[in-house]
Amino acid sequence: MLRATLLWLLAVGLAPAALAYDATAVLAGVDERMAPAAYEMYRKLINIEPDGDRKEFVLYTVKKGTDKMVALFLDPPSEHGRTTLRLGDNLWLYIPNVGKPIRITSLQSVVGGVFNNSDIMRLEFGTEYTAAPAGEDDTHYLLDLEARGPAVAYDRLKMWVDKATGVPVTIEAYAASGLLIKTLRYGDIKDFGHGIVRPARLVTDSPLYRGYQSVMLFDGIRPRELADEVFTLDYMPRVGELR
Repeated sequence: MLRATLLWLLAVGLAPAALAYDATAVLAGVDERMAPAAYEMYRKLINIEPDGDRKEFVLYTVKKGTDKMVALFLDPPSEHGRTTLRLGDNLWLYIPNVGKPIRITSLQSVVGGVFNNSDIMRLEFGTEYTAAPAGEDDTHYLLDLEARGPAVAYDRLKMWVDKATGVPVTIEAYAASGLLIKTLRYGDIKDFGHGIVRPARLVTDSPLYRGYQSVMLFDGIRPRELADEVFTLDYMPRVGELR
């Protein structure tokens, strides 16, 4: 097992002799740089199919603390008003025509494509994973992230963190069996103001869905404090009032 780990580290160009950094501190820095503790933002999700067909969604999202997030679909018109709420490990979907929140899981996807609900409604990495050092080179730290519990979508992540910016560059998501589920690649570092400098684009693909790709574009990220009432089942039909 040790020999296999050493060979893997050498294969990715990361020296095992240099594991002198605090992985927990690096991961805490990632969470701090990616977004304020409480914020609002807009996202466009693009699902690209093997034949080139594209489906696009626009979401308005607010988050509070380490366990509360709600996302409202703005576009396309057929999805307008659909709302997803996350409280800790629990997720609900509100559909206006149904009029009642229904439970959903982190591995389902409310938009199809390669992103699942966990990707779209992600809280801080440090809330869901413990971190251990796995290597470094001149420009990157490699973190080995292990899920804190069975409710987390991916059992293990390999996260490459850029030393200069402190934000993730590439994340590989694995099942407990060691199967690679998907790869997520961040890019297009942008200054959003309010001290927020982070990637504006996230692209993912999966060996389980060959030929498919999903893209998430971030915009309008800014700090915003909201009452706990916003993050409740009763408030889901009213999230549009926040804009």
